[in-house]
Amino acid sequence: MRVTYALPDYLRRRLTRPLPGRDAQVRLAPQPRRWPGPDAVLRPAAALLLVYPHEHEWWIPLTVRGAGLRAHGGQVSLPGGRLDRPDEPVVAAALREANEEIAIVPAEIDVLGTLTPLPIAVSGYLLHPVVGSAARRPAFAPAPDEVDRVIELPIARLLEPDAIAWERRALSGDPQAWLNVPYFDVDGARVWGATAMVLAEFIALLEELRR
Repeated sequence: MRVTYALPDYLRRRLTRPLPGRDAQVRLAPQPRRWPGPDAVLRPAAALLLVYPHEHEWWIPLTVRGAGLRAHGGQVSLPGGRLDRPDEPVVAAALREANEEIAIVPAEIDVLGTLTPLPIAVSGYLLHPVVGSAARRPAFAPAPDEVDRVIELPIARLLEPDAIAWERRALSGDPQAWLNVPYFDVDGARVWGATAMVLAEFIALLEELRR
């Protein structure tokens, strides 16, 4: 998607209206998807979906989590993490985590709104995606103890007909059970799970813009 589109202005307006929500998220959910039960107590977390212009296109930064991390090591995610305290605003948490992980400067980010919170049963988190924009490509600097590398994803790739592939995976702990997993292949890494589901709702907003 070329920068001639007024993407941040569109997103700011669109994020004030009802969102596609779970109907869009499930398009890129592993099948079958396990959702937390109605009585589940989920810890709040926040992530930053940042759009920025570079080489006449709009891009999104993703992180490859450090292989040595206890949770989700080696997986691709949006920069983010859990709230430091119960009363920390999700926007503040998303910006703080993005700064800690890949040196995004909070003062340089224009917060546009939030997507639909995503419950994640496997980790017990309720993920709040925060959407922001930057006027220029940030000077990314991955934190060596948290992030192996930054992947820069051109938004146009998300809208291509062949952007999504599927694979069959054995369910952890049950070799007789299988998951059908949709994913994006980006820069040699597979983007799936909660990250892909957040991107699915974002894609739904972009599809509205193209109509």
